[in-house]
Amino acid sequence: MLTELRFSFNMQITSFEGHSGNVTSLGFQSAGRWIVTGSEDGSIKIWDIRSPNVQRDYQLKAPVTDVIIHPNQGELVSSDQNGTIKVWDLGENKCTHELVPEEDVAVRSVSMAIDGSILVAGNNKGNVYVWRTKNKGDFTDLEAVKQVSAHKTYITKCLLSPDTRSLATCSADHTVKIWSSIDYGFELEKTLKGHQKWVWDAAFSADSAYLVTGSSDCSARLWDLSTSETIRHYNGHQKAVTCVALHDISI
Repeated sequence: MLTELRFSFNMQITSFEGHSGNVTSLGFQSAGRWIVTGSEDGSIKIWDIRSPNVQRDYQLKAPVTDVIIHPNQGELVSSDQNGTIKVWDLGENKCTHELVPEEDVAVRSVSMAIDGSILVAGNNKGNVYVWRTKNKGDFTDLEAVKQVSAHKTYITKCLLSPDTRSLATCSADHTVKIWSSIDYGFELEKTLKGHQKWVWDAAFSADSAYLVTGSSDCSARLWDLSTSETIRHYNGHQKAVTCVALHDISI
């Protein structure tokens, strides 16, 4: 469902119907012309904002856990419950690459550097896998460069910062960890502690200095990454906060 927000007045613009299972991920094309959704029904769908009809429909053999739009806006990267990462070329209208970091271990989240140089994935064993593209964004020359045992249990979200210098990982262990991605080192910089239950999602500020997180403890937190302290604690929800976003611009 697409809703227009105007102060306290909420008006539904349109509803996109077609998935038969929970929608697990959603992304907007940079110009706002179309959106992509992934679902537990095993499909990825692309929708034109102007029309409620499905424009593309890619069928996987497993529930989709995450789908992101490549910075070039011409490809998608998805992960699924079977542990497969797939690259979808929108021009060729097909899957062009597959990666399987660990057999039969669900990949929960994927993230890509804003310049297309790094692809990161986190799985249900708490492991992070890193690949780099020798020619930025070119998946035909993908090189595995790092595996990190980031958490002792499920990773629910991995996210590269806008400046590509940091990686945030959220986990069922109630923590968020910040890793330095400089020179592909991915060394642990800090652990953010404060949530009392699973941490599901995170969003960086445009300058990469702050992080917003959401948790099953019914709260969201805004962190100052220079001090690792919570500077805002949003606790008005009655149920788990599973998704967060930050409307921000870099000045």
